[in-house]
This record gives sequence, C-alpha cells and structure tokens, in this order.
Amino acid sequence: MAPSIIGKADRNPTSKADRKAALDVGAWLFNVTTSVGIIMVNKQLMAVYGFSFATTLTGLHFSMTTLMTLVLRCMGYIQPSHLPVIDLIKFAICANFSIVGMNVSLMWNSVGFYQIAKLSMIPVSCLFEVVFDKIGYSRDTKLSIMVVLAGVAICTVSDVSVNTKGFIAAVVAVWSTAMQQYYVHNLQKKYSLSSFDLLGHTAPVQAASLIVLGPLIDYWLSGLRVDLFDYSLPSVFFIVLSCIIAVGTNLSQFICIGRFSAVSFQVLGHMKTVLVLIMGFFLFGKQGLNIQVVLGMLLAICGMIWYGNASSKPGGKEKRAYSLVSDRVSKAGAADEELGIKS
Repeated sequence: MAPSIIGKADRNPTSKADRKAALDVGAWLFNVTTSVGIIMVNKQLMAVYGFSFATTLTGLHFSMTTLMTLVLRCMGYIQPSHLPVIDLIKFAICANFSIVGMNVSLMWNSVGFYQIAKLSMIPVSCLFEVVFDKIGYSRDTKLSIMVVLAGVAICTVSDVSVNTKGFIAAVVAVWSTAMQQYYVHNLQKKYSLSSFDLLGHTAPVQAASLIVLGPLIDYWLSGLRVDLFDYSLPSVFFIVLSCIIAVGTNLSQFICIGRFSAVSFQVLGHMKTVLVLIMGFFLFGKQGLNIQVVLGMLLAICGMIWYGNASSKPGGKEKRAYSLVSDRVSKAGAADEELGIKS
C-alpha cells in the first residue's frame, strides 16, 4: 500500500507541471491567434474600406468585451470581487493613454521609428519588474531578450526619422503600455483576481471613456467624422468581426500576462510580428519579404526559444534574495499585529 501512495505522490508534481505547461501553451496560442486575426481584419477594414477611426473602433471592442463580461457574470464565470476605485482609475488612464499614444505615434512617426518604440517596451517592462517586484535576470535571459529585439528590428525597421512631437507621442505610448501591462499582472496577484474578474472591472470603464473620447480623438488625428463615414454592408461586417475577435484578444492578453509576466508577454508577443509578416506574404504577395526579413525572423525565433529556456532555469528570472527576506519579515510583522504581539 505504501509504495503505491509514494508513487502517486511522485507522479503528482509532474502531472501538475505538465498541466501548467499545456495551459501556458494554450493561453499563448489563444493570444497569438486572436491578435494576428484582428490585425488582418483591421488591415482589411482600414486599407480597403477606409475606416480610419482606430480609437473609436477600440471603444467598440471594449463595448463588445463588456457585453461578454455581463454574459459571463450571469453564467457564474465571473464572481463578485473587489478592485479599489483608485486602482481602477489608474489602470484605465494608463490603458487609454496606451491606445491613444500608439495611434498618435503611428501617425506622427515613420514606420521604422514606430517599430523601434514598440521594441523599447521590453526594456521598460524589465525596469518595472526590477524596480517594483525586485526581479533579477540572469546573463542568458538578458542576452536572449537582446537577440529577440535584434531579430524583430531587422524584420521591421526600415526608414527611421524622428521629430519632436512624434518622439513625445512614442514615449507616452511606450511607458503607458508597459505600465498598463504591469498593472494587469500586479492587480491579479494583489487582489486575487482572475482574468475574467479583472476584465469585468476594467472593460466597462474603458468602453465608456473611449466611446465618448474616441470620435473626438479620431477627428483630431484624421479630420474625419466617424458619423459621416460611408457605412456599407461589407464594412459593417468587418467592424462586427473585428469586435468579436477583440473579445478574445482582450481576454487572452489578461490571461497571458496573469500567467506569465509583462516582460514574457512582450517577448512572446513578438512572435505575432513574425506571424503577421508570414501571413502577409501568403495573403498579400511577396512584397516586403526579402532575405533581410527572413534572417530577422529566424533570429527572433531563436531568441524566443532561448528566452523560454533561459528564463525557466533556476536563477534565470526570479526575485532577489533580499526581497524574499523582506517579504517574509513584513508578512511575519503583519501576523504578529493580528495576534496582538508587541515587541
């Protein structure tokens, strides 16, 4: 009897690790599929039908996501939970600045500088984890991130021109996006929220604010009014399709950042850039695909594989020792206070 019990105990950690690995892969594939899908749909919507109201479209995305969270709440998948209003407001501000900043940065900067700005999110996310979470990175982990950045830069960066207002927009976009993604991970851990719970709190706020501000921002950026757009049946179909896919994109982003971290999400997220380039080749022809892009994609993929291996090793990416000690001391102090123990 005893050996069988020991055997079961030995098998449990392995099966638990395998299950976690399978869920991690599933979450990442879910995010990649929905993200690449929405990029392709939005490209069709904007390039073919001329719907250039990106901020308003994002507001519609979050409106559809809000509807989804209400349905899930009625079905019992989202449980009553608490998120302080001040944290909700800070998250919504960062998230909305991220959306507007990215749109403005793309409009005011060259494509090359826009891509460089997107790549700089990884170092900024690393900085947040080092400063706020006291995370330490091994040499291999740092080098693998640099390889990913180099590979994606080779793929995407061509012309690079900088102007003052474009640079400011890029800085706002990068820092707000990195902070928003850090908040997703931090708030889930801090308040023990699931991805569904957090999305249930944040989606309605973002939907309301972007539906109100989106048309004004889009008019400022393009000089066009969303209410005067020539809506045809195909364009409405792609708008609705974009909103449906966006529900999966928003949910998968929260799931991935909750399971991994903002940095890992950014590194793995660059696989989407590679897939978009590959799908663009098959869907839109060979334009833009040359030996430089192919080499860049291969380098980026190698860097991602290296990052996954390096960061999963002991010491590859973990809290510093003094941070763990301070956490234990603070928890012990809090426990003493609850018990009424005084020094």
